[in-house]
Amino acid sequence: MTVTQRVSLSIRVACAVGLLACSPASADEGGVSFWIPGFFGSLAAAPQQPGWSLATIGYRTSVKAGGDIGFARQVSRGQLAANLSGTIDVALDADATLAIAVPTYVFQTPVLGGQAAVALLVPYGRNEAAVDATLTGALGPIPFTISGGRSDGVSGFGDLVPMFSLRWNQGVHNWMSYVSGNVPIGRYDSRRLANLGIGHQSIDAGGGYTYLDERTGYELSAMGGFTYNFENSYTDYQNGVDFHLDAAASRFLSKQWMVGVVGYAYQQLSADTGARNRVGAFMSRVFGAGPQIGYIFPLGERQQGYLNLKAYKEFGAEHRPEGWNIWLTFAISPAPQTTQQTAKH
Repeated sequence: MTVTQRVSLSIRVACAVGLLACSPASADEGGVSFWIPGFFGSLAAAPQQPGWSLATIGYRTSVKAGGDIGFARQVSRGQLAANLSGTIDVALDADATLAIAVPTYVFQTPVLGGQAAVALLVPYGRNEAAVDATLTGALGPIPFTISGGRSDGVSGFGDLVPMFSLRWNQGVHNWMSYVSGNVPIGRYDSRRLANLGIGHQSIDAGGGYTYLDERTGYELSAMGGFTYNFENSYTDYQNGVDFHLDAAASRFLSKQWMVGVVGYAYQQLSADTGARNRVGAFMSRVFGAGPQIGYIFPLGERQQGYLNLKAYKEFGAEHRPEGWNIWLTFAISPAPQTTQQTAKH
């Protein structure tokens, strides 16, 4: 009997669930989603200053996964067809370190009464994964146990992610809508354990709200979206529709310092499909929560810097690994103009 192992791993969550099967198999492409939970944070829907800005994001994640998956399937080998049943114990360790550049342009002219912006996410980094698995079962009346381990690593660029957004403001209330997608040009190989791409196109759209009271210093943001995944032609596998929610709450201690909490929820809404889907619906889910701190500072008369550090501890995972991730964001953008500066122009 030939047993193969395969795990899909991408920058979207930088982790996967290892599977051991009698032929190559994947599950929600290994529990991997296009969306990185936790991407949106505080001030997500707040107005921006017109012009060019650049954000650089340092992303670090470490996850582990294990599972006992019951299955029964038909195995054909030569002229022999027999019923195979068994259980699988899997231990996965995955670590990724990424640097993501996000150039953004905010238009001066309103669009549909709101503030339009375009951005492009360009990731680069290193992804490493290792999996150990033991398959215990029976081929007819004959019991068996098979164990195996594998490790893999890859460095390079990931998939590109363009994004278009619109923001509206009315006093302390701010709204935002966006549409995004995946351009699969990153380092991806369906035979690898670790990847820096997901191997297929995706479309993601959603919106959210930010409450920002500059007088009291309180801020609250929530952004939700839905992802439609196209079929992966390398694996004949199509992920289901995903829902994600990012939330944050903070308090400005001064005009420069803020502290708060962040959280996210990710839930797959529809089952996986495709000619080579041999694991069923495999609908994944995960939650995360943690602290954040931010600092805003001037960079000359016309620019300002923003530094934010946030961390998440994951819990409640289903068909998806669990662990922690840290985001360090440094952004340079046009500074808000004073009345005197506006008059000069």
